[in-house]
Amino acid sequence: MNTHVTAATQPPAPSFVALASQSSSTSLTRVSLAYLAHRINLYLRFGEPAYHVQHDRWRRVAAFWPASIFGRIRWEANDDGATRWQLMVMQACTSLDAAQRIPGVQPGARLLLHAEGERQVRAVLSCIDAIEALGIAPADVLPTYWRSLGNRLALRGPLPVYTAGQHAAWRVGKVLS
Repeated sequence: MNTHVTAATQPPAPSFVALASQSSSTSLTRVSLAYLAHRINLYLRFGEPAYHVQHDRWRRVAAFWPASIFGRIRWEANDDGATRWQLMVMQACTSLDAAQRIPGVQPGARLLLHAEGERQVRAVLSCIDAIEALGIAPADVLPTYWRSLGNRLALRGPLPVYTAGQHAAWRVGKVLS
């Protein structure tokens, strides 16, 4: 099996042999990603993984430190066109934390937002684009904002706008605690 490991901003990535021998009590959350042209695209929209492991041309795994927030998009199609649009914003946790089981996410994660269908996914993507236009990384956004956004989507109400003022207050409160 061809395997390629790339490191991010955290400490150097362990070897594939070390990764394969790790138990489920590892403190990193592993997220499976895939790409098969015109059929499936399972990728990260945002987030800073500790490292990536490339299994082959189609499959890879991204690992996240506890409390990291990331967004994953799932797009599937058949010969007639797109059959599934899904966007999830999740927060990584350890195997000892309360977490939800999510396919492709080990040991699990806190689900902050779940958008299903083209209309909802496009609405969330426009909110993410607006956050990035403010110069804010979506992974640094207040977790309760993602929950509020998900609740508003479910109610089909007006979507909340994330402001630089909210972000500044969140960052100050995070530093003080």
